[in-house]
Amino acid sequence: MAIIINLDVMLAKRKMSLTELSERVGITMANLSILKNGKAKAIRLSTLDAICKALECQPGDILEYKSDEDSQG
Repeated sequence: MAIIINLDVMLAKRKMSLTELSERVGITMANLSILKNGKAKAIRLSTLDAICKALECQPGDILEYKSDEDSQG
């Protein structure tokens, strides 16, 4: 997949656990885990908004684009 989710990086930078983010944002741990592990096929803008508010970051801090050529290595 060309879109990389850096949720784990932002959680580490903010010294926040996935459990704490789940409580602040109102999203289940299971859904956050799917997102964090890069298994999600989509993310709602309202979800991205809530995560960015909780982590005090920009969407670009969480989402990263890599072309398929870069990932094939």
